[in-house]
Amino acid sequence: MPESNLTPTPPPADERGAKTRQLLGMKGAQTGTVSLWKIRLQLMKPITWIPLMWGVVCGAAASGQYTWTVEHGFVAAACMLMSGPLLAGYTQTINDFYDRDIDAINEPYRPIPAGVISIPQVVTQILVLLIAGISIAYLLDQWAGHSFPTITVLAVLGSFLAYIYSAPPLKLKRNGWLGNYALGSSYISLPWWAGQALFGELNFNIIILALVYSLAGLGIAVVNDFKSVEGDRQLGLQSLPVMFGITTAAWICVTMIDLFQLGIASYLVVIHQNLYAVILILLVIPQITFQDMYFLRDPLKNDVKYQASAQPFLVLGMLVTALAIGHSHG
Repeated sequence: MPESNLTPTPPPADERGAKTRQLLGMKGAQTGTVSLWKIRLQLMKPITWIPLMWGVVCGAAASGQYTWTVEHGFVAAACMLMSGPLLAGYTQTINDFYDRDIDAINEPYRPIPAGVISIPQVVTQILVLLIAGISIAYLLDQWAGHSFPTITVLAVLGSFLAYIYSAPPLKLKRNGWLGNYALGSSYISLPWWAGQALFGELNFNIIILALVYSLAGLGIAVVNDFKSVEGDRQLGLQSLPVMFGITTAAWICVTMIDLFQLGIASYLVVIHQNLYAVILILLVIPQITFQDMYFLRDPLKNDVKYQASAQPFLVLGMLVTALAIGHSHG
């Protein structure tokens, strides 16, 4: 692979940790002189693939029809590839492409503002990931025998949302509420629906349930806004931290994460899945603890630390909910 000759100064960090953050696409990454494939991977932010791949798992579990066979495992893996590396990778790359001016302020070591990858190379990456993702969605519809291409439509819808989230003239991320809900729903609802449609039936109740869970995802999406407050403010983007201030936005964020999960727990009681409801409530407790320990005390400093400590309980709660739905079908 060709090597870049540019060596912009990375933010203060230990070298090994910075290189790891680079490959995962996390804040505090190191650019430096690295191979082009590592730069492409950094643009795709692998750390962001996990919620979408997990969403597919939840959809498969909620269908009540997933079986532990080689065929189902292979098909589920293909759906996770579509949702995570390909379409989430597309989403992150196109976001970096349209955010290059903001990143020049907030994260100048990102590949595009640092100049270690050319614009034509970025555009090519965007197109390849998009076409590959939609192609796999079509093949999954064929495997499932869908008369209506449900998974393909979901892939196209998610790709379109990713585009209008990042690109002008709409650029939904300019609006803190609308942009973050578009992001949260894309990361939770769409892969859940894809997994559900792949192995079972996508019905109205599941659509609404995943959308409600996306309201908790909206809170998670807001956490990402704290790392770019200064750039958003300078460029007129109305993120929640810009609109309401750091402290108020942090409280809005954690309140949404907790309350909507408790609402889901109440729904599980209504459908007589009491054990799963109790487990879900127990998973919310450590989230509240980490919110107090890290996020509410210093959102700007502890956003990544909070996400790493609290989000696993959110995604486990999603699986608990999915298993409850699947069990209710049995």
